[in-house]
Amino acid sequence: MMTRWSIVLGCLILGGVAGGFVAGPGLRGQNPVPIAPANEVKSYRDIVKKVLPAVVSIEGQVKQKASGDSQTPRKRPRFDDPSIPEEFRKFFEEFGPGQLDMEEIPVAGFGSGFLVDPKGIILTNYHVVSGVDHVKVQLRDGRKFTSRDIHGDQKTDLAIIRIDAKEKLPFLDMGDSDTMEIGDRVLAVGAPFGLTGSVTSGIVSAKGRNGLNVNMYEDFIQTDAAINPGNSGGPLINLDGKVIGINSAIKTRNGGFQGVGLAIASNFAKNIMQSLLKDGVVRRGYLGVQMTDLTPDVAARLEIPNQQGVVVGNVIDGTPADKAGIQPADIVTGIAGKPVKDGRELQQSVANSPINKPVEFQIVRDGKPKTISVTIEEQPKDFGNVRVSRSRVPREDPENVGLSKLGVSVRDMTPDLAQQMGFKQKASGAVITKVNPDSPAADAGLARGMLITRIDKQPVQSAQDARQLVEKGSLEKGLLLQVQTPQGGTTFVVVKSSTE
Repeated sequence: MMTRWSIVLGCLILGGVAGGFVAGPGLRGQNPVPIAPANEVKSYRDIVKKVLPAVVSIEGQVKQKASGDSQTPRKRPRFDDPSIPEEFRKFFEEFGPGQLDMEEIPVAGFGSGFLVDPKGIILTNYHVVSGVDHVKVQLRDGRKFTSRDIHGDQKTDLAIIRIDAKEKLPFLDMGDSDTMEIGDRVLAVGAPFGLTGSVTSGIVSAKGRNGLNVNMYEDFIQTDAAINPGNSGGPLINLDGKVIGINSAIKTRNGGFQGVGLAIASNFAKNIMQSLLKDGVVRRGYLGVQMTDLTPDVAARLEIPNQQGVVVGNVIDGTPADKAGIQPADIVTGIAGKPVKDGRELQQSVANSPINKPVEFQIVRDGKPKTISVTIEEQPKDFGNVRVSRSRVPREDPENVGLSKLGVSVRDMTPDLAQQMGFKQKASGAVITKVNPDSPAADAGLARGMLITRIDKQPVQSAQDARQLVEKGSLEKGLLLQVQTPQGGTTFVVVKSSTE
């Protein structure tokens, strides 16, 4: 079953469909395209004519040995990627080629890309080339190339392909996505459903979209220019004819375009592209913490300057953060002298930090500002693949203590209970065993199994400690709780009385 709204990767792969190119920005080395002011533009023909030669179709393929008689063709196998909705799988089987030579079967299907260098460098999406042995590239003028020189970065869904051209090829300029404003007109070009050379128009609907769980690192431009299966890897261009995004994903109910397209911002893509060109991989810095954003209520209670920062939830053993002495519940407010607004900024700052060199972190610990030097290391290859185990949450028993003001019941943490729940055995505090519905605690997001370790900055060693501190506190002002989860995550929660 698909969820009501699902993020569908813009690979929107059309296995085995031939051809497909995309329109993009003006070409360097040619006469500039005279562009009328936006309010006078009546046609995009001049821009499209200039950029179509530099946009390509990409067909990913892998060599497979035929079973049995190699001369006997077999129907294309079912597309079994569980991340692709059922509607797409049916589409691929219905409209894909009926028969293929089993010596060479497209497995990543069909996508778009565009040349960024006259020597034959193509930028596209990682999911267009993921898992392939080689790709077939076709230009607008019909020229075809085969390449195995493919490098990609799954965490940003970007990839480059090098083709061996004997002469200079048309290419597109990468524009400055930061200069784009909501409401600016854009063109999306690609091969939706195999219809090569298609161009759609729209506006920038939003900038800086992230947290969509499409990629680990995200910076999307949202547009209402139609993006459909086959558009992946094609350029999103402005009216100056420059690439300001790489078409990548859609948000949809039915698997087709519904007004929400997502393109990776060009400024975000430039650094990734340069790393892939230089090293073939993207090397990122690594800190080794789990973190949560600092909410305004918590920031105010902790007296954090500018009410911005990131809460360190957990420090992974043996990581740069652990070696440097960063602790759970530390608030990171800056890195290398630059303020940190939220977890996304901290993540990107760490990823872009020089590897094996010290970086100064500005933190607040127990209300006091500190500076800690951290030697950033290279991000492990399996980073982001952490599996969280389920824990056993204790039920209520006669020894539980009720905190009626919050609407919860708690009990003492013991070494045996800590072991059962997955906490460190030295953990102490009051374990939440029940949360009443429609209570201040429920409204604040408290849940069974959380361990309360501090209330209004005072340590909690037992359930009775928790009761006394809650009774002293004010729900009107808000009680500041420091809590832990069984997997070691630490965060702050402000519990207030309902205003309704």
